[in-house]
Formats: sequence, C-alpha cells, structure tokens
Amino acid sequence: MFIAMNRFKIVLGKEQAFEKLWRERDTLLSSVEGFKEFHLIRGDTNNEFSLYASHSVWNSKQDFINWTKSEAFKLAHKNAGQHRDLYLGAPNFEGFEVVL
Repeated sequence: MFIAMNRFKIVLGKEQAFEKLWRERDTLLSSVEGFKEFHLIRGDTNNEFSLYASHSVWNSKQDFINWTKSEAFKLAHKNAGQHRDLYLGAPNFEGFEVVL
C-alpha cells in the first residue's frame, strides 16, 4: 500500500472555508483504479496557521502516480488556484510506502 499526504498551512480564521471547500469538492477518487480511502485531517493551530493534511490510501505507489497523470486528477484540481487566500504557501507533499 501507499499513503499520500499533502500538508496545508491554513490562514487563521479561514478553517471553516477550507473544510467547506474540501467537503463540497468532487475529487473523483472513487472512480480511480487503486484508490482505497481518503481523509482530510486537522492538526494543531498555532499563532500563524492551522495545520491540515489530505490523507489518501492507495493499493500501490504506481496507482497513485497513475492518478496524478490522469484526467480525473486534472479535473479535481482545476480550480485550486482560486482559493489562494486560504493558504500560507504551497502544500507540502509526503508519500509513504506501507511496510507493516
């Protein structure tokens, strides 16, 4: 299995708008081969930002890579730039191969 995560630093006071955006967005993941599950998770808040991460589980790293090159990926991310006011910088990607 492969776990893909993006960490997001969200502007203080914009947390509800960020969560709403993800709640209402069509990720198209359910139709993608190798996709297992998705979670949007919230971390701590400090004086600068609130931390969130998107957490998706895949059958394999190759399945995840295939999704990033797919039409479904392009469609799911087509309006990402419209919400820059919610973020402090770009997301930070982390990928993990499950070993146990």
